Amino acid sequence: MKITIVLGAFFPVPPIKGGAVEKIWFALGQEFARRGHDVVEISRAMSQLPREEILNRVKHLRVCGFNPPRSLFWLKVLDLIYSIRVRSMLPEADVIVTNTFWLPILLRNAKHGKVYVHVARYPKGQMRFYGHAARLQAPSHAVAGAISTEASHLRDKITVIPYPAPRSAIEREPVPIDKRQKIILFVGRIHPEKGVHLLVDAFTNMPRKLSSQWKLSIVGPAEQELGGGGGRYLAELKELAAKAAGKIFIHEAVFDPAKLEQNFRDARLFVYPSLADLGESFGLAPLEAMAHRCAVMVSNLACFSDFIRDGQTGFVFDHRSKNPAQALREKLESVIADPTLLAHVSEAGYRKSADFSIDRVADQFLHDFSSLISQSDGAGTNR
Repeated sequence: MKITIVLGAFFPVPPIKGGAVEKIWFALGQEFARRGHDVVEISRAMSQLPREEILNRVKHLRVCGFNPPRSLFWLKVLDLIYSIRVRSMLPEADVIVTNTFWLPILLRNAKHGKVYVHVARYPKGQMRFYGHAARLQAPSHAVAGAISTEASHLRDKITVIPYPAPRSAIEREPVPIDKRQKIILFVGRIHPEKGVHLLVDAFTNMPRKLSSQWKLSIVGPAEQELGGGGGRYLAELKELAAKAAGKIFIHEAVFDPAKLEQNFRDARLFVYPSLADLGESFGLAPLEAMAHRCAVMVSNLACFSDFIRDGQTGFVFDHRSKNPAQALREKLESVIADPTLLAHVSEAGYRKSADFSIDRVADQFLHDFSSLISQSDGAGTNR
């Protein structure tokens, strides 16, 4: 097959500035190409990346994009400009995957392929404009339900295919968590919607006899252009963290895959206290932690339920309680006080992550692509 993958206007590929969507499609594109498919990926141009190159059999084309604006209105305007630029350089293809807002609306030429819309965030009214798309692909059942609610007439076009756990850059198997340091880890954007302040608050207010044995490591970008909450939010976190007497460490983002993996492999417990009820669509970071044998704790967002069951493959706290920081603290205390349970859940999560291997997820995408092309061929239409 000829597959075109169009990423958004704000982050480059390879994901040298982060981005879950960029990360998973960079990996999937290489897997499709490894299996013999003709893959082109289009993404934001950066000065340190050539406008055109081939990486692991994938052809990369790069288009002038933008730093993410704070205004939602300007986000859509810049996405439109980027989408118009992309449309002018699209190759012929069987399938074109895109997660941009405007490109699915602008694509009308069948030679560019069946329009495959990757819905990476909860829809906000745009689904009704995607009636001519061949597929609306959601990474979780929660997002699929939201798409169906917004555009019930397109229900037959919706499918759920999850994000894959990234393939490890480290050959050796991760060690069991009882062989690791007592580290609680957060990896993600340092932004209020990720609930990082809840985690810092919960840790600083744990009984000293528990917290003195553990460290909290926070890794991620705080810069607004990388999706962070900015300098003021970071300063607030550091002020709160000072109460923990040197037990909380806030680090800059790590984009090197091997170095990032080592963070997951050093920790016993990964905590992802996201508050983004209408923003979090899957939760790649918790899945990645599970794939590195790290026990995982998340908020009770619906998107996490596809792979996390409380007390089985992970732990869940109620972020909608009247005092979410207290709810998180109480859950943390109960979990780290029971090392047997922590180890059991770590192992179960590790096994569960195998269901989301890149091989299995690539199989699902390629099967779906093929089914769409076969439907066109069967109807006697052009691809």
